Amino acid sequence: MHHPLKVTSTLADETRFSIYEYILQTKQSFTVQQIADHFKIHPNVARLHLTKLCGIGVIIAEYERTGKGGRPGRVYRKADETITLSFPKKNTDQLLNWSLALILKLGSSAIEVAKDISYNDGFTSMKTFMQDKDYSTNERKMSILSETASLIGYIPISKIIDNHICIQFTIYNCPYEQHLKQYQEVICQMHECYLRGQMDALFGHNEFVQYEKMNATTCQFCHYDIRTTL
Repeated sequence: MHHPLKVTSTLADETRFSIYEYILQTKQSFTVQQIADHFKIHPNVARLHLTKLCGIGVIIAEYERTGKGGRPGRVYRKADETITLSFPKKNTDQLLNWSLALILKLGSSAIEVAKDISYNDGFTSMKTFMQDKDYSTNERKMSILSETASLIGYIPISKIIDNHICIQFTIYNCPYEQHLKQYQEVICQMHECYLRGQMDALFGHNEFVQYEKMNATTCQFCHYDIRTTL
């Protein structure tokens, strides 16, 4: 376990934290040069930032063959394990495990109640976020959606088709990834209801479709399509 001060001081650098967020957005591996090009920094500076992030365990370095011969190149990707900081230390993960186990043990009726609670939480949180904000146009609503989306790790893309706003977003960094192997059935349903609540608060009634879902083994991404009337 890394010391909290080391973690916070490492992530305090604005560029370094931006690199970490960029790596989180897609489950891909990046070379030093790719990071340097994206952030318009010298490769040596990019390598230093990546080494620091490896040092606190939020990303890992691997060697990957390019298919061009020679020795494998070093690439960097998000670490499988997560880091949780709290002051003073609290064990909320254990409480979450107990709650999810209880929901599953009580069966389908408990799952439906949990879905209702998640939906209402998503709806209320979006309404609270919208307070004192201008959401009179669809452009402003998309701006609000982008702000809230960045907080939970996805980037929405919108386009207008047949008098509808079509919003697509993909979640690569599942906030509940470490619990999926045991509780995927209930977690995915609750998370989808939370997102539905947010969309209903912002756009009213809409068609909300999950096309692809994370697999508990590979856990790559969830993909959603939302269509709402202009």
